[in-house]
Amino acid sequence: MHVSRLLAVTVLLAGFSPNIFARVTAQQIAIVVNTADKDSHLIADYYRDKRGIPEENIIEISLPSDKPTIGAEKFSSVFQQVKNRTPDAVQYYALAWSKPFKVDCMSITSAFTFGFDQAYCAKGCKATQQSSFYNSDSQAPNEDLNIRPTMMLAGSSLKQVLAMIDRGVASDHTIPVASAYLMSTSDKARNARARRYPVIQELLAKKIDIQQINSDVLENKDDVMFYFTGLKKVKAIESNQYLPGAIADHLTSSGGNLFGGNQMSILRWLDAGVTASYGTVVEPCAFTQKFPNPGIVIERYTNGESLIEAYWKSVAWPGQGVFVGELMASPYADAVQ
Repeated sequence: MHVSRLLAVTVLLAGFSPNIFARVTAQQIAIVVNTADKDSHLIADYYRDKRGIPEENIIEISLPSDKPTIGAEKFSSVFQQVKNRTPDAVQYYALAWSKPFKVDCMSITSAFTFGFDQAYCAKGCKATQQSSFYNSDSQAPNEDLNIRPTMMLAGSSLKQVLAMIDRGVASDHTIPVASAYLMSTSDKARNARARRYPVIQELLAKKIDIQQINSDVLENKDDVMFYFTGLKKVKAIESNQYLPGAIADHLTSSGGNLFGGNQMSILRWLDAGVTASYGTVVEPCAFTQKFPNPGIVIERYTNGESLIEAYWKSVAWPGQGVFVGELMASPYADAVQ
């Protein structure tokens, strides 16, 4: 997006009043359990208890749990089962597993959101279908847009997933003194979001401390709520302290390949203490529209939206990208809501 376009978008966002958004509620979340995954029920039960998810919002299905990808036909059959069992009040899905994370040419979180649709895929450097949830003010996406945005409760181990959930729960209403770190790196192609940083800082600096840093490495910071960068691998992330509810991601081709590959998996962010991350599962090329827009994430999250809302609304073309995190984290939600 050109800087002038970003300016127009961010000016629009800047008109919002703090904490006007209602939090995502437990009744709006359905947890999808994979009975073929030995950890899936444990994750779902833990999340249900921590967030008070209604028992009728637990939906069991069966998917192969030993491979990263499933085919579109298998997915579509399972997705129809899920839709048939989903209570009307549900607006979002939480997937309680780490594999599979891809459906043919789409991420599994986008497939559960939109249904499998080739319009959200691309072979080579091409645009994909725009999300109707992008920068939307909808607080009920299924009712308004006929979609249920989805996140994975995934991690490198069961222990890490449960710790991530705990961080999300601990974040609620904390209104922390925190910083957003916008890294301008030496990787020219992956540094594509950096052109937005000056406008973001100018318009959002009153909401949170925003630091633009020209470096490939951020080290020994103790107040990280947002960390956006662009590299194949990000060094020293474990040296920082991530506040409960923190969001971090790195623009690269295959960060959404959760296990394996020659680029850093977004799960490394979760291992380091972050509460949510995003990465692509199919080569996206350096389209910034296929990655989170830091200005939108920061504005909406600090205005009180829950994590799944703020993060999902920041990606214009999310078909190839997977979201991992604790959906309901709301560090900036008004404590009286």
